[in-house]
Amino acid sequence: MDLAHLVRAGGKVMRYRQSLIRTALVAATIATTAAVAAMAGYSKPAPPAPAPAVPKASAEAALPPPNPERNAYFGDLHLHSSYSADAFALGTRLDPDTAHKWAKGEEVEYLGQKIRRKAALDFLALTDHAEYLGVIPEAADPKGVLAGSSWTAALNNPDPAARFALFRKLVAMADANERIEEFEKPELLLSLWKRYSAVADAHNAPGKFTAFVAYEWTSAPGNQNLHRCVIFKGKGPQLPFSSLDSLDPEALWTYLEKQRELGLDVIAIPHNGNISNGLMFDGEKTNAGAPITRAYAERRMRNEPLFEIVQEKGSSDTHPSLSPRDEFADFETYTMLLGQGPPAKIAKGSYLRQAYGVGQQISERIGVNPFKYGIEAGTDNHAGMSSTEEFNFQGPNGRITDRAAAIQAVSDGTPVFNSPGGLTGVWAEQNTRDALFSALQRKETYGTSGVRMKLRFFGGWDFDAALLKQQDWVKQAYQRGVPMGGDLPARGQAKAPTFVVHAVKDPDSGNLDRIQIVKVSTKAGKSTERVVDVVWSGERKPDPKTGKLPAVGSTVDLAKASYTNTIGATELMGTWTDKDFDPAAQVTYYARALEIPTPRWSTRWAVEVKLPPNPKVPTTLQERAWSSPIWYAPERK
Repeated sequence: MDLAHLVRAGGKVMRYRQSLIRTALVAATIATTAAVAAMAGYSKPAPPAPAPAVPKASAEAALPPPNPERNAYFGDLHLHSSYSADAFALGTRLDPDTAHKWAKGEEVEYLGQKIRRKAALDFLALTDHAEYLGVIPEAADPKGVLAGSSWTAALNNPDPAARFALFRKLVAMADANERIEEFEKPELLLSLWKRYSAVADAHNAPGKFTAFVAYEWTSAPGNQNLHRCVIFKGKGPQLPFSSLDSLDPEALWTYLEKQRELGLDVIAIPHNGNISNGLMFDGEKTNAGAPITRAYAERRMRNEPLFEIVQEKGSSDTHPSLSPRDEFADFETYTMLLGQGPPAKIAKGSYLRQAYGVGQQISERIGVNPFKYGIEAGTDNHAGMSSTEEFNFQGPNGRITDRAAAIQAVSDGTPVFNSPGGLTGVWAEQNTRDALFSALQRKETYGTSGVRMKLRFFGGWDFDAALLKQQDWVKQAYQRGVPMGGDLPARGQAKAPTFVVHAVKDPDSGNLDRIQIVKVSTKAGKSTERVVDVVWSGERKPDPKTGKLPAVGSTVDLAKASYTNTIGATELMGTWTDKDFDPAAQVTYYARALEIPTPRWSTRWAVEVKLPPNPKVPTTLQERAWSSPIWYAPERK
C-alpha cells in the first residue's frame, strides 16, 4: 500500500454485483502528516497528465521454445501509478503507460530528467488501488469529466498547506464513512477501469515482457493492514472488487471464485503482515471471528497461495524479538501502522516465519495448514516506478525534490524508513502470462530485497553431494525431488531429507556471502525454528563451540557510498541433510541467500547532498533472497 494512505471504511458491507454499473463505491483516502508534507519537498504539481495513450500492441514474434528446466524471470507484482488516489495526491504523475515503460527499461521523464532502470524487468503487475481507481487524476484535470468540481481546484493548489488541508478533509470523510458523491459516476468508473486494464494488455508481449491485469484490494480496518494484490492470469474483470464492497478477505475470495467460474483465473497476494497488528496470520479465528476450520484453510490457500515477504514498508519474514538467535533478522524492520498510527503489535500473527509454525500447529488439529504460503516480493512504490536498484532509487512516492530534507527527517513513517522494495523471482518455462501464472500457482517463486539474484532450492530423499557435480543436476533434481513450493513425497525408508541450494549474484550488485536454510518444525502443538548456514564464500569456518559462521566482512566506504566485490562469491551451491529430522514432525524449510554489505539508498543520497547519513536507519544492508518453502508432513494414519 502507501506511505500515508488508508481506506478506513466501516459499517454496512455492500454485496458485489457483477454488472457494468455499480451503485456505490466508498472513497479511498489519504492520511498523512504535516511533517511528511513539509519534509518531502514537493514541487508545484505539474498539470494533470492526459489520459494515458495506450501503445499499439507489439506484433508477436515467434516465442522461444519452452525450457523444461525453467528460466528465472524477475518482476514486480505490486506497484502504483498516478491512478492510485494516494499516489496522485502525493504528487505522482507517472501514469500506467509510463509505469510499464519504466519496468521495460525504457527512458522516462521524471522531475525534468530522463531516467531509466539499468536492468529491465521481465514482468509487471501494476496494482493501483481499486478504490476510486483513476478518479483523482480525472478530478484534477481542468478539462476532465469532473472539471468544475471542488476537487479540481484543491488538487491543483500549489500551496502545500492547502494540499494538506485536502488530506485532512479526506481523512475526516473516511472516519465518518462518508462517500464523495461527486465521484459516484458509474460510467466514469467503468471507463477508467477499461482504460487501465487495456494498458496492461497493450504492453504484454509474449516471450519478451509479461504485463498482468491487476489491482490492490485495500482493506485496513482500524489502520491494521489486510491488503491483497489481485492478479489475473489473462483478461481482466468487468470491474474490480474493492475494500468498500467488503473489508473481509473471505468476501474477496468469493469474488475470486466467481471470476474463475466465468473463466478468469486469478489469485490474491497478501502483504505487510508486519503492520497488521497480528490480524494477517491470526491463528485463533477468522477475520469474521469464526473458528478456523478445514474448509476455511483450504479456501484460503486456494485463493492466495503466495505472500509478499518484503516491500517498501519493510520485511515480513521475521522480527528480531521473534527470532533472537537469527543474526540477520533485523532487516528493513518497519512497524508503524498505516496512516502513521502507533507501532504495530507484533508478538503474534504478524510475521511469516512464525506463521509457518502456527499454521502447522493448526494443521495438526484440522488436517490443513492455512498459512502454507509460497514467497514473492514487490515494491509497493507509489511513484510509478519499480525502482528497486539502491543506486537508482527515486524515492517511495510522490515528487521528492529535496533529498537533503528527505533523508534528515526522523518522524515515524517518513520516506527514510522505507526501502526500495523487492522483486519476485519466478522459475518458468518461458516469459508468458500462462507460464508465469502457473509458476505463481505452484509456488515456484522467490522474493528478493530488490536484486536480481538467481536462487534455486530443491529437496529430496536420495540427493547427495555428488549430484551437483553432474552437468544435468537441475534436470535430475526435478526428476528425483521437488523444487521450491513443493511437498516432499512419501518418505519410504529414507532417514532424512537432503536439500540442494544454488545462488548466482546479481551482475549489478554485491557478491554473495552465504546461503542458509531456515527450518520451522512443529510437533505436538509446539514449534521451533533453526537457521543453518549451508554454504558460504571464502575460507571461513564456523566456531566449534557456537557453530556461528564469522561475518563476511565489509568493503563499504561510507564517505563515498561505494563498495568493492573483493570479498564474497559470484556463485554458491551446496547440499544439506537434516540430521535432526523427526519423521513425526511437520516441517517448513526455506532458503535465504545473503549478499555482502553494500550501501543503503539513504546513505547514497546522503553522500549526494553532502550530509552525514541519518542515524535512525542503517548505513548498509545485506541484500537477500528468500525461496518459497519445501514442506514435509507425516503421513496421516
